[in-house]
Amino acid sequence: MPWAPRALPIAALGVSFRPNMVFGLFSNKEKALQKTIERATNKLSQQPDRWAAMEKLREDGSEEALFGLCRRFAIVCQKASEDEAEKAWVVDVLVAKGPLALAPLRRYLKNQAQLAFALAVLGQIVDKDKALEVIDDVLATEEPGYTRDPERRLDVIKWLGEWKQATAADVVPRLAPYLKDHSEDVRYFAAEGIARHWSPEVGDHLLAALVNPEEEAGRFKRFLAELLAQHKHPLGDAADKVRSALVGPATEGFGIRDGLLVAR
Repeated sequence: MPWAPRALPIAALGVSFRPNMVFGLFSNKEKALQKTIERATNKLSQQPDRWAAMEKLREDGSEEALFGLCRRFAIVCQKASEDEAEKAWVVDVLVAKGPLALAPLRRYLKNQAQLAFALAVLGQIVDKDKALEVIDDVLATEEPGYTRDPERRLDVIKWLGEWKQATAADVVPRLAPYLKDHSEDVRYFAAEGIARHWSPEVGDHLLAALVNPEEEAGRFKRFLAELLAQHKHPLGDAADKVRSALVGPATEGFGIRDGLLVAR
């Protein structure tokens, strides 16, 4: 029988091996962190309890802890003043963390409904190109069309339309497709966002939205007519289509003169 070295007991090597010890410590730490996150995001808790939990998450500073702070944006407490104060505090904390907050922020933006506060953080911790990359990731999951809850795309559209760093090249191509969205609110804020970067191209987008035969919302048509009249955008060959679109009480105050929409 060939010779083989005899395995020595671990104890003989002077090593004390307790396999559950290390893993148990990590498990306990992780469980404690999750409990802290639960307290920070419990809308039924007393505010001092939530504050204490959020402070612990700030001090921890790990990606999971910062993601837990991001999750505070997703709950709405009964007292509006407390709710706003806590969310504003979380914004300040995440902004102070700088790029460290980006990974947990992206996790949050991936599938949460309420994005406004998270987007406020995004615009302050990365440069414009990185921010637009994140925005494109969100919009890729929010293609124009029907959705049961348009809140996610509404928050992104509002934020991008108001973002001071954004140029027409950043805003118009991203928001113009939403002029045909199923939600009237989405269409309205998309129009408002691109109108802040007025150009003949923007006017053409809004004109096409006005004469869209599927557009039935009087309020939205009126808003489009106001923008086109304000900027004196030429109607060109679409004048007859515009005249047909200006039906109903919402748009009865507009007419066409010299190829332009005018308020009567």
